[in-house]
Amino acid sequence: MSKIKIGIIGLGYVGLPLARLFATKFSVVGFDINQPRIEELKLGQDNTREVSKELLLEVINEENSDEKGLFFASNLEELRACNYFIVTVPTPVDKNNRPVLTPLVKASETVGSVMKKGDIVIYESTVYPGATEEDCVPILERVSGLVFNKDFFVGYSPERINPGDKKHTVEKILKVTSGSTKEVGEKVNDLYASVITAGTHLAPTIKVAEAAKVIENSQRDINIAFVNELAKIFGLMNINTQDVLEAAGTKWNFLPFKPGLVGGHCIGVDPYYLAQKAQEYGYHPEIILAGRRVNDGMGRYVASEVAKLMIQRDMEVKGAEILVLGITFKENCPDVRNTKAVDLIYELKEYGANVTIFDPHANESEVQREYQLESSIVLPKKKFDAVILVVAHKEFLKLDFTELKKEKSIVYDVKNFLDSKLVDKSL
Repeated sequence: MSKIKIGIIGLGYVGLPLARLFATKFSVVGFDINQPRIEELKLGQDNTREVSKELLLEVINEENSDEKGLFFASNLEELRACNYFIVTVPTPVDKNNRPVLTPLVKASETVGSVMKKGDIVIYESTVYPGATEEDCVPILERVSGLVFNKDFFVGYSPERINPGDKKHTVEKILKVTSGSTKEVGEKVNDLYASVITAGTHLAPTIKVAEAAKVIENSQRDINIAFVNELAKIFGLMNINTQDVLEAAGTKWNFLPFKPGLVGGHCIGVDPYYLAQKAQEYGYHPEIILAGRRVNDGMGRYVASEVAKLMIQRDMEVKGAEILVLGITFKENCPDVRNTKAVDLIYELKEYGANVTIFDPHANESEVQREYQLESSIVLPKKKFDAVILVVAHKEFLKLDFTELKKEKSIVYDVKNFLDSKLVDKSL
C-alpha cells in the first residue's frame, strides 16, 4: 500500500472529497480540465462547499511528490507517475433523457494516454450495468495500446456522495467495490477499506456493482413518484398530504418518503441509465419509466396548482409578480445540476407571470449559464402576488413573509417546510 500513487480524474462533488480523504494516507494527484477550479483549490477554496478550507489546506502539496498529500493539476503529464486512477466525472442525460457518456469517454482517453503496465483504473461515475467493461475498457486499450486484464485492470466503486450532507461524509458511507478479476477486486477493496471507516462491500463482479448503484436511486425515485401521486390525489380531496404521511408513518415499516421536485445528479438521472440498458435487451421497464414520468411532471403540476389558486382568489396570473424561493436541486447546497425548479419557473413564465428567483446558495452565473435564468443571492425588496417555496434552505425559515406579500397574495409550500399558518397551500 505504501507504493500507491492515486490520480483522481474530475474534482467536483464526488472527486474532491475522495481526493482529500485518500490524501490523508497516500500521494494523490487531483486532475481537472477546469483551470480556474484548480487555481481555487490550490488556495483551499471549494465552491461546491463539500470540503472545508481547513481540511483542504491540511493535505495540499505544493509539489507532485511521492509523499502523502494532494497535488492539484490540469496538466496531463502530472498523472504519469500514478499507478491507480479513479474516474469521478459526471454522467448526465440529454434533453431527451438519453445517457451522455461524453465526459466518461474523454476521461478514459485521458487515463489511457498516461497509464502503464500494471496500473488499475477505477470508475466511480454512475453508469448502466456493463458500461465499464463494454464502453470504457475498449477506449483504455485503444489509447494505451495495452491489453485488458493482462497489462492493466479495472475496478468499479459507485459514488455515494450526498451533496450538502455534513453528517454522511464520504468516509462514513459504506463503499461498494469490485474488480475485473478476483485479485484486483481485493486490491480495490483494500484501497478503499484503508480510508472508509464505515466499511466496504466487495461485489462479485463489476456489473453487479454498477447495477447496485442504479437501483439504489431508481428505488428512491419510484417511492417519491408514489408519494407525488398521492399528493395529487389528496390535493383533489383537500387533504393535507403531510398529515397523512405522519399518520401512516406511525407504522414501523412505513417508508418515510415525501413529495417534491426530483432533480439532481442521481435520483433524477440514474433510472434513465437503467431503462436504456433494459430496452437494449428488449425489455420495456414500465414501473421505472412511469415513476420518471410522474416526477418529471411535478414542476408543471405545481405551476398549475399555483395558477388555479390565484384564479380562485380573483388574481391575474398573467403579469403577476411571483417570487420563487430556491433553485438548487436540494436544500442547503449550491448544486443546481438537473434541478427541477426550472421546470416550475419555465411553466410560470409560459403563463405570462414575472418570476423573481431568490436563492442564497446558488451561483448566479452558473444559473444563467445553465438555464438562462436570473437568480439572486440577495432578497429583493419588493412585494409579490405569490411566493413559492421550492427548496427547504434553512435561511427561508427566517424570512418575514409580511414584507414579501402584497395585500392580496398567496404562499405555496412545495416542501411542507414553513409554518402552516403562513401557507395557503402545500404539495
